[in-house]
Amino acid sequence: MSIFEYNGSALVAMVGKNCFAIASDWRLGVQLQTIATDFQKIYRIHDKLFLGLAGLATDAQTLYQRLVFRHKLYQLREERDMKPETFASLVSAVLYEKRFGPYFTQPVIAGLSDGDKPFICTMDSIGAKELAKDFVVAGTASESLYGACESMFKPDMEPEELFETISQALLSSVDRDCLSGWGGHVYLVTPTEVTERILKGRMD
Repeated sequence: MSIFEYNGSALVAMVGKNCFAIASDWRLGVQLQTIATDFQKIYRIHDKLFLGLAGLATDAQTLYQRLVFRHKLYQLREERDMKPETFASLVSAVLYEKRFGPYFTQPVIAGLSDGDKPFICTMDSIGAKELAKDFVVAGTASESLYGACESMFKPDMEPEELFETISQALLSSVDRDCLSGWGGHVYLVTPTEVTERILKGRMD
């Protein structure tokens, strides 16, 4: 078993019309044994920027703490929040710095940039960015998430339809992966508000 699959995870971010959604499962496991069913994998950097971290849970938490520290330094120096594109470059640089002993995480970055244009991006454990205009996925359920998102995604969805689409994609995908699941956690972000919703899924 790969070290990336040790704790299990499912992460997906999807863009809509001037909005985006990012969703994850709740399970924290040690291989096939479930340890917690309320483990947070999506973190709010600021109101228009979210970070999801799949992979090894200990490394994800360490990396998150380092990124919050770097973002706070940026806020103090620049007196503004970081743009999603800038934050993606920061995450990439922090990961690449540790390329000989990497953080075993796969980040998903989602945010609203200038003109409320949605930005989504994922990268591997050494910071090689993959930009997308529709959706990005990460974690042990990524294969089934690719299939579900590919069949369900439509361009320019309104916020409510986007929420429905990402939720159905996540729930149907984690049912096909035994290392992730136990419900879902969805953030729906528009230029004016952030909506957080908890999904009930199969509890097995």
